[in-house]
Amino acid sequence: ASAGGGGKGMRIAQDVEEVSQAFISSQSEAEKSFGDKRVFIEKFISKPRHIEIQVLGDKYGNYVHFGERECSIQRRNQKVIEEAPSPFLKEKTRSEMGKQAILLARAVKYFSAGTVEFIVDDRQKFYFLEMNTRLQVEHPVTELVYGVDIVEEMIRIAGGEKLTIKQSDVKIKGWALESRVYAEDPYRNFLPSTGRITKYRPPENLVSQNHIVRNDTGVYEGGDISIHYDPMIAKLCTWAKNRKDAVLSMRKALDEFEIEGIESNLPFLSLVMDNNKFWEGNFTTAFIEEEYSDGIENLEPSEDLQLKLSAVAACISLLMKYREKLIIYDPIEDKGFFEHRIVIQGKSRFHFEICKSGKEFVVRIKKKDNFVIEIDWVPGKTLINAKINGEELIIKLKINERHLLLAYRGFDVEANVYSVKESEFLKFMKPKAEKDNLNALMCPMPGLLIAINVKAGEKVVSGQVLCTVEAMKMENTLHAKQNGTVKLVNFNEGDILAVDDIIIEFA
Repeated sequence: ASAGGGGKGMRIAQDVEEVSQAFISSQSEAEKSFGDKRVFIEKFISKPRHIEIQVLGDKYGNYVHFGERECSIQRRNQKVIEEAPSPFLKEKTRSEMGKQAILLARAVKYFSAGTVEFIVDDRQKFYFLEMNTRLQVEHPVTELVYGVDIVEEMIRIAGGEKLTIKQSDVKIKGWALESRVYAEDPYRNFLPSTGRITKYRPPENLVSQNHIVRNDTGVYEGGDISIHYDPMIAKLCTWAKNRKDAVLSMRKALDEFEIEGIESNLPFLSLVMDNNKFWEGNFTTAFIEEEYSDGIENLEPSEDLQLKLSAVAACISLLMKYREKLIIYDPIEDKGFFEHRIVIQGKSRFHFEICKSGKEFVVRIKKKDNFVIEIDWVPGKTLINAKINGEELIIKLKINERHLLLAYRGFDVEANVYSVKESEFLKFMKPKAEKDNLNALMCPMPGLLIAINVKAGEKVVSGQVLCTVEAMKMENTLHAKQNGTVKLVNFNEGDILAVDDIIIEFA
């Protein structure tokens, strides 16, 4: 989109057949987002990195650039994680890109803060993409690394002041990351999530000599997230003296971030922080597509993590039993008495023997080494700080009677805890029958129905486009899951849809 930004109105056409649909979709999204449906076509660079240069210029022709921001971790052309500096750029390339950015700003006599965006290929050859004549969402990483308040500089420039910073004053200090927290469900192909925020507990802001944690946000506990705005609800930033420590700090901050009432991409952000390619700085704009091509809904935790989370669930079950008895220190504990707990997690089944002594649990399982677990959990607490054989884990917890849902770095584990006697009766419990939704197209999220592509009586094939729903400024195309015939279309273009509304019924 010629008036675009934020990845809106942008599509990739891999072949001639995709051009028509991509062109129409780009125009539609651009007109809704910017009031301007004009689009342009450019060459697609394979294996690209999206790297941008922050510039400042005053009304007197003085310019300076603050290095680069690496913005290659993207989904649907929307940035997800940014960092400064880039783990990829060489100093020579950084300098050349900075000079070109300033030449552009000077040529158009631009003043204030601006960002010149480039596509960089695997040989560090760079191509101009666009210039954003505004403050970027990811400006905090530049502020943290270069020690500059970009907003203050913009205000001073607007007030007619000259730049007080020279290019020779600009020095890289440490490393910074930003994770964009979106109201979207990573377990349902990142569908937008709306509703009321019932819990919003970000990590504490921190400023020290070695670490900084900064959370920029505009939402609050009790606030509503609607379909009419962009899904970004917070920008979580960390700084440290090097990239490794900045990533570790971000990982911990994400572990501590609690959001309930709506879904968020916090689990996905945590997964990226644990990804080997991300750790190595070896990624392109295709990172998410390559590493998570099937989404994260079907990812399974390792056997070791399953075991540890199940052991934590068993310990919490024991604590709940003690609380029910109103016993703080059970005298049996100090005699080395082991209680038994069966934890069923999907198809996995664990038989634990647990002994509690003071703040610690000794947990043993057949053919496995013993765990020594320390947990700070009390009823009502949803964020658990656990130590398992000295390893620290921050686990998010929800409890529904004996069913414990434990979330850890992108993995949601439902642990069902039973006594040995209770577990013996499970074979008599019939599993619930799954609902068959193949004869209906249900709306996966609240939104505006902007296009219906089929009508009653029409035959459709698997993968065919059925309709388009707009939510949070993004268009979501819904496809047929199998071949069939349309029986009824229950809504019209322009209707507002709720989750699970039946849009189309099939014969």
